[in-house]
Amino acid sequence: MKRVLVVEDEQSIREMIALNLSMAGWEVLEAGSAEKGIQLLQTAGPCSVALLDVMLPGMNGFSLCETLRRDNPDMGIIILSAKSQESDKVKGLSIGADDYMTKPFSVNELVARLEALARRVQRSQPVRGEDQDQLVSGPFILDERSRILYKNGTPVDLTQVEFQIMELFFKNPGTALVREKILKGVWGENYFGDVKIVDVNIRRLRMKVEDQPSDPQHILTVWGYGYRWSPEGK
Repeated sequence: MKRVLVVEDEQSIREMIALNLSMAGWEVLEAGSAEKGIQLLQTAGPCSVALLDVMLPGMNGFSLCETLRRDNPDMGIIILSAKSQESDKVKGLSIGADDYMTKPFSVNELVARLEALARRVQRSQPVRGEDQDQLVSGPFILDERSRILYKNGTPVDLTQVEFQIMELFFKNPGTALVREKILKGVWGENYFGDVKIVDVNIRRLRMKVEDQPSDPQHILTVWGYGYRWSPEGK
């Protein structure tokens, strides 16, 4: 059964989310604080997806997201918050969240996003026992078995979403990819969120992949359109 960690300090909202997710076939771990959520993962075992409120007693949702991403790089994470400012969304995505929803929200949309994220997480898991080739692009190697990117032989730490974007780039070198194609290829056909999530992840990838993120040589912007991967540099 799919397992999700729901961290929300308002009991009525947490119980409503848990009820609807249980009806949709999820096993739900509920926590009213970040500290309780971390404890649950340690005692009850891992979850494929986590839903995190931002305004929590003690450690807030952003800090919890950073902690979970550091300890569980393959976990899918959705930030849930009453804050709708662009800066809050960017912060949540920049620290490792895969998606961001604002309150009030549609329960059906929340379930759909969790389902889509769980499928992406499952798809990103390494397949053991199969002979999978490495993808080579200039000085970069993308190992699809270990899910690791190497630059000049040095491993680069990527989230599962970042890895999938690089996978898309490696399979389309030199091709200008419109943002919607990247969104569809990584987040799936039925993603409900803003296309700006692509830009946030590209910005984060440049920080990890480029020697000078402010002057990218490999992940190039195609103005008014999207992005293009240049294996050897522009």
